Amino acid sequence: MVIALWIVQGLLGLIFVITGSFKLFQSREKVIASGGTWAEDFHPGIIKTIAAVELISGLSVIVPRLLGYERYFTFIGATNIALIMTGSIYVHIRRKEYQHAIINSVFLLMALFVAYAGRPAM
Repeated sequence: MVIALWIVQGLLGLIFVITGSFKLFQSREKVIASGGTWAEDFHPGIIKTIAAVELISGLSVIVPRLLGYERYFTFIGATNIALIMTGSIYVHIRRKEYQHAIINSVFLLMALFVAYAGRPAM
């Protein structure tokens, strides 16, 4: 179980660091041109905010384990990713982009797994 958690945690963190960085440092038009048609519905400031939360959440899923503080920061980062993916699934279903909704559902399940396994001890 611990190895599975490390693998899922690493993949999830890496994916969100990469995608968050891409959206944060690219213009809205470049995001749309690269297949992010969902961005047509959002103001550039909202896209940058989503990207920043993705980047920070991705880092908070990976880095705390290396520093020995994995419980709290990992839980918060994975929970943030789950919330972002819930909103993303809604947007893609509304836009009838079902393939993207399915992919984001996988990310949602990964984030829920990491949040559950990385939750703070009571």
